[in-house]
Amino acid sequence: MLIEENEIPLAALPVEDFKAHLRLGTGFTGDNVQDAVLESFLRAAMAAVEARTSKVLLSRGMVWTRPAWRNREGEVLPVGPVIAITRVSRVDAEGAEVDVDTDRYRLEPDLSFPRLCPRGAGLPDAPTDGAIRVRFNAGFGPAWSDLPADLRQAVMLLAAHYYENRDATGLGEGCMPFGVTSLLERYRPLRVYAGGRE
Repeated sequence: MLIEENEIPLAALPVEDFKAHLRLGTGFTGDNVQDAVLESFLRAAMAAVEARTSKVLLSRGMVWTRPAWRNREGEVLPVGPVIAITRVSRVDAEGAEVDVDTDRYRLEPDLSFPRLCPRGAGLPDAPTDGAIRVRFNAGFGPAWSDLPADLRQAVMLLAAHYYENRDATGLGEGCMPFGVTSLLERYRPLRVYAGGRE
């Protein structure tokens, strides 16, 4: 289970850039009346891009809880890029957490498959009927300008698509546009399995 510890602050969202992208008029009384709507479309577009790519766009804290490791020799984290592992803890059946010493693990950075790796003989096991909880910071950076240009463009295009089709009810009109999927393609993680690839 992956949970965001905090949401993207409003100040980090490119609302003014989005207005310019939509060519909305400026300089009029009440020209910020749509800001809340534009913010909601930006947040929705960012969430869709993050879901499609398994990349966190703007930096924020995450909490990942697992009942057990898939591989004690190194566990791939569910999203990237990961900036830092801030805490690893063992959670008992009653929910009490005990921190794992930081000298027992390290981050192996990677854009698509960052890994939590042991320093020594393997990652610590979860307690009986408990879990392992990993807290980490992920994202390209705290500012909109920290994102690669193609991801910024994909968010703008998708948010504009949502804005322009906000009254649409048909599936065909609400699907992700081809231009957006093209921009995101290189960021989608490629997983190779014995039977093929995903």
